[in-house]
Amino acid sequence: MSLPAATVLHPQTGPAASMRRIRAMVRRHWFLIRSSGPRTAELIFWPLVSMLMWGFLQSHLAQTTSLAAKAAGLFVGGVLLWDILVRSQLGFSVAFLEEIWSRNLGHLMMSPLRPAELIGSLMLVSLMKLTVAMVPVAILAYVFFGFNLLGLGLAFAAFFANLVFMSWALGLVSTGAVLRWGMGAESIAWLIVFLLLPVSCVYYPVSTLPGWLQPVALALPSTYVFEGLRGLVLEQTFHGDYMLRALLLNLVYVSGAFVLFRALLESARRNGALVQMGE
Repeated sequence: MSLPAATVLHPQTGPAASMRRIRAMVRRHWFLIRSSGPRTAELIFWPLVSMLMWGFLQSHLAQTTSLAAKAAGLFVGGVLLWDILVRSQLGFSVAFLEEIWSRNLGHLMMSPLRPAELIGSLMLVSLMKLTVAMVPVAILAYVFFGFNLLGLGLAFAAFFANLVFMSWALGLVSTGAVLRWGMGAESIAWLIVFLLLPVSCVYYPVSTLPGWLQPVALALPSTYVFEGLRGLVLEQTFHGDYMLRALLLNLVYVSGAFVLFRALLESARRNGALVQMGE
């Protein structure tokens, strides 16, 4: 027996409905973090270990070489900015993987949640996890080594925005790979950002790389962020042109990654891969 027309439910549309669906997704992941001490500890542990290791190395070099003393804070600043990229990308990708591990992805795809809303919620979850991970570590960096990340001022806002945009592009690519190749591609979510570490020039200038590799480095937004950090620390100069180049590259990469994600999602839907994922 069919339901009367008045009782048939239709998905709510409009910006308000979209925001409710996105908020529901974010709250789900917030409850996961809040109710799990190990999850919270894991978010903080690796950035903290990296910061302490590079910070103590910086302190040792500052006592033995004049160049390192002049560049005090460069290693600590570099590792904190690098962890912003890493934690934001993993926050995006792991939130998506959580839906697969709990066998919830198929349910989400059959719900009124749209792909753009799913992506928007993953972006907000990545920012939430990034805040949980980096705020305590940034405070401890100031306590142990006197490095104030917020003291970079406007430059920090530009560094932060470009690294987060890049992390979202990488997150879209890695989650798209999981949609296309299944859980066999899960490791890409953990490895993709570290593949770019040598050519992002986190701890050394682009000129250190071989000539044939420098164009690859200059095609990454992260390279301009770390070059900008060195300019700020060593020359007390903020290179706005670096940040503009990074932003333009990010616009290209995020747009391309979004198109790729949508194409791979539609392919997974047509092939029935969503309901089998995680099994």
